[in-house]
Amino acid sequence: MASQDWFDKDFYAVLGVSKDISEADLKKTYRKLARQYHPDSNPGDAKAEAKFKEISEAHSVLADPETRKEYDQVRAMGSGARFTSGGGGQPGGFEDVFGGMFGGGGQQRASSRGAPAGFEDLLGGMFGGGGFGSTSGGFRGQGGPIKGRDLVASTALDFITAIQGDTISLQPQGGKPMKVKIPAGVSDGQKIRLKGKGEASIDGGESGDLVLTVSVRKHPVFERDGLNLRVDVPVTFVEATLGATIEVPTLGGEPVRLRVAPGTPSGRVLRVKGRGVSTPKGVGDLLATIQIAVPSHLPAAAQEALEAFAAAMPEENPRLDLISKAGAL
Repeated sequence: MASQDWFDKDFYAVLGVSKDISEADLKKTYRKLARQYHPDSNPGDAKAEAKFKEISEAHSVLADPETRKEYDQVRAMGSGARFTSGGGGQPGGFEDVFGGMFGGGGQQRASSRGAPAGFEDLLGGMFGGGGFGSTSGGFRGQGGPIKGRDLVASTALDFITAIQGDTISLQPQGGKPMKVKIPAGVSDGQKIRLKGKGEASIDGGESGDLVLTVSVRKHPVFERDGLNLRVDVPVTFVEATLGATIEVPTLGGEPVRLRVAPGTPSGRVLRVKGRGVSTPKGVGDLLATIQIAVPSHLPAAAQEALEAFAAAMPEENPRLDLISKAGAL
C-alpha cells in the first residue's frame, strides 16, 4: 500500500468503528463484515467484492498494534496532505508534511542520515521495510489470507472402535456435521488434530483444524495396557491341576485355543502374539491371566472325593515361605 493511502483512507470509517476500539472488538467486527461481503456469499457482486477488499485492507493495518500506531501518527499529521516528487518546498510537498518534525519550517530536506530518531522507523513501516531503501511490499507481512479458526469437539467411542478405528459422524461446537476417520489404536483421553476439518477461512485461506478429545468406554472383558490387551480367563481347579486346552476370546475375532500346563497357578499370564492393539507404532499381544475358579458349593459325592484327595496329599503349608519373608529384616 502506498503511503498516500494512509492519508486518503479512513480505515476506522471503513470498518464502522471508533478509533479507541479494542483489538478483540476490532477482530469481531472484521469477521462479521468479512462474512457479509465475502465473494463466496455474494457471487457475481462486484460491489460486494470491492467492499470486501476495502475491509481486508483496513483490517490488515489496524489489526497489528505497531502498524495501527504508525497509521494513527500519520493520520494525525493532517488530513489531505500529499507526497509529491517535486519536494524542495513546493506547496503540498514532502516537506510540508514533515518539515515541522525537524524544525525546518517546511524548507529543510529530510534524509535518512539526518532524520531524528524514530523518523526512519516510521517511514520504514509505511513503505514496508527497515528504511528508505526498502522495496518490500506490505505491512510486516499483514494482509495475507487468514487461516480459519480451529474447532474443538469431544466424542465417546466404543472400546472396539477405538482399537480398530472407524469413520464416525461428529457435530463440532460452532461447525457443521461431518464425517471423521478415527485412526486405529486411539486411547482414552487422547487428543487428535484433524487438519483442515476446522472452520473455513473467511478470505480463501487455509481452513482451521479440528481438535478432537476422545473418551473410550470400558469393555466388559478386555482392558488395554499400552499396545497389549488383557483378559482374565477362569479355569477350573481340575484344568489348572491336570492341564487342559482352553478357548480364550479375542477382540472382534474368533476365540483362540491355549494350552494350560499341569500345575498352572492362578495369576499366570499366557501370551497370544499379535492379537493386541495394532497401530503404526507397532502391534501388541493378548495377555490372558489365569484365574482359578472355585465352586461355591459341591455335590455330596464331589465333596467326599475332595476330602479323600486332601487326605491323600502330603501335609504341607503353602504359606510358610510367605510368612518367612514377611518376618525377614
